[in-house]
Amino acid sequence: MTSTLTPSEEGQDARPRNPIRRVATLLGPAFVAAIAYVDPGNVAANLTAGAEYGYLLMWVLVVSNAMAVFIQYSSAKLGLVTGRSLPELLGERLGRGTRITYWAQAEIVAAATDLAEVIGGAIALYLLFDIPLVLGGLIVGIVSLGLLRVQSNRGQRPFEFVIMGLLAIIAVGFLVGLLFTDTQWGEAAEGLVPRFDGAPTVLLAASMLGATVMPHAIYLHSSLSRDRHGSGHGHGRLKELLHATKWDVGLSLIIAGGVNIGMLMLAAGALRGVDGTDSIEGAYAAIDGALGPVIAAIFGVGLLASGLASTSVGCYAGSAIMGGLIHRRIPLIVRRSITLIPALIILGSGVSPTWALVISQVVLSIGIPFALIPLVRLISDRSLMGMHAAGVGTKAVAWTVVAAIVALNAVLLVLTFTGDVSIG
Repeated sequence: MTSTLTPSEEGQDARPRNPIRRVATLLGPAFVAAIAYVDPGNVAANLTAGAEYGYLLMWVLVVSNAMAVFIQYSSAKLGLVTGRSLPELLGERLGRGTRITYWAQAEIVAAATDLAEVIGGAIALYLLFDIPLVLGGLIVGIVSLGLLRVQSNRGQRPFEFVIMGLLAIIAVGFLVGLLFTDTQWGEAAEGLVPRFDGAPTVLLAASMLGATVMPHAIYLHSSLSRDRHGSGHGHGRLKELLHATKWDVGLSLIIAGGVNIGMLMLAAGALRGVDGTDSIEGAYAAIDGALGPVIAAIFGVGLLASGLASTSVGCYAGSAIMGGLIHRRIPLIVRRSITLIPALIILGSGVSPTWALVISQVVLSIGIPFALIPLVRLISDRSLMGMHAAGVGTKAVAWTVVAAIVALNAVLLVLTFTGDVSIG
């Protein structure tokens, strides 16, 4: 995937003179990456937290989102400063055998992500239109291929607009129920204070954090920023792009984080004590019972948009990973078909969709260190990043974030395999 604009085409004369408009024209890449933070895998975890413990764990989502802002900006900055994506930089530094192995694990992670998104979209079609899961999965795959062809045929900017539109639908679908929910704002404010209430809340917090940071979004964001803005920028232009990227990441993840927090608040206000919210189907039924079929249908539309956008971005990420690490590309229809087949097999096998989401989240958790640790090492490399290399303070924050995320995902893996926690 190459940039549709060259640096010369993005020259000073082509840019609006108004600073706000100029920044606005540079927004977009982070909104594509942010879709990973509102995928179907997050829905049940957030609703379960609110339904079972009220506003208690709201602080977990706030902390998770703050970590995500730091991570995604670091990835985008890497792409802008070096002119290369994270997979490309890794491919340059790894030997052939190691590079292929590294690509294999990253590809499996991207496929696991796609599995969860296709299943989530299929569930949404089943809930909304009673479409069988296998057929629903096939429809999701075909529509997502159409979305990917927008990027392939018309460039990244139109694809960004499509994804931003789907993000808006996701936000409305998941948050409109708040308008009809009696929110306890005092309790919600108390939920911003970090605390637990017994071992089960510790397990659920680990699950919520484990479902937040997605390896494929880390790999992809560096590519998105480079492809959109080009490379080889002078100091002034690079400074402008990095400034705009801060706004891009901040705005997109405020929306994504707000959606996640809103889902928890919806559950805390309307679904408190309701059984069955540990699965997407159960959450949908609970919303239907508490807020009515119209709100449930709007929620289902949001879930469908989440599945369509997420699986498109996941497939895009897989292409960037393959191109960067092993310098190979396959046609989108071939990639879409390959990654769709496992989801259709699972949907047709009678396996619980929730169980499949659990397994996909386990695979994602395994892949997180392989994306995070190299990212922090690369942004700290002065020979690579020059004056934009992470300073002492930034490195301390970065390694603290990495340690926290990796440790909590390790806990999540252990608890999942021992049967002590499930991920929606």
